[in-house]
Amino acid sequence: MHKINMPVQNREGRENAHIYDRLSGRSTALIVIDMQNVFMLPTMPLEVPLARAIIPNVNRLAGALREAGGTVAWVQMTADDRFDAWSSWHERAPETRAEITELLRRGAEGHALHADLDVRPGDLKVEKTRYSAFIQDSSDLDRILRGRGVDTIIVTGTLTNVCCESTARDAMMLNYKTIVVSDANATLSDEAHNAALANVLNYFGDVFSTAELLARMAAGSGVVKRAAAG
Repeated sequence: MHKINMPVQNREGRENAHIYDRLSGRSTALIVIDMQNVFMLPTMPLEVPLARAIIPNVNRLAGALREAGGTVAWVQMTADDRFDAWSSWHERAPETRAEITELLRRGAEGHALHADLDVRPGDLKVEKTRYSAFIQDSSDLDRILRGRGVDTIIVTGTLTNVCCESTARDAMMLNYKTIVVSDANATLSDEAHNAALANVLNYFGDVFSTAELLARMAAGSGVVKRAAAG
């Protein structure tokens, strides 16, 4: 698990305080980003070793949100025609991109969600073709969530500083209340992880640990509230 050490600015008079104080389960969605074999298994070219360590926290959050009447969405990076057209990505290290692209196609071992994830029949599975799940033409996630009355998202998954941060930034810009979970995201170094969390906390949303978030789910009622100043 990553060691958390975030440099946090004083936001609107709230020294190290959270923005959001309570959660309404029915209007909240847990977004699980790219917890797929290509990022999870030791044999894979994009392995993120610490991503395996966050599986229990992701599963706990998913269970709690289902119980609260919320939405759980498993988001998978997917190679299709739209992904193939992402030339600026393919031009980076082209000698490895062909292999990775094939591993991300539907039906490939790399595309599948890790076997230890607690995926239930009532959960959503959403495919995306860019780092962010919310950028235009990447996925149907925004349309689906708005149709369910979701106004708050909880971002988990891998990589913290790439697809997870990109998704969180765009979600906030689309006016979702955005939360990133410090010990349910993973990347390749503590430095990159903490920098991404600090960036979200300072400018794009809120950051909680799994335990903090579970406590707020258990106590929450009504809409997400602003924390009191001071």
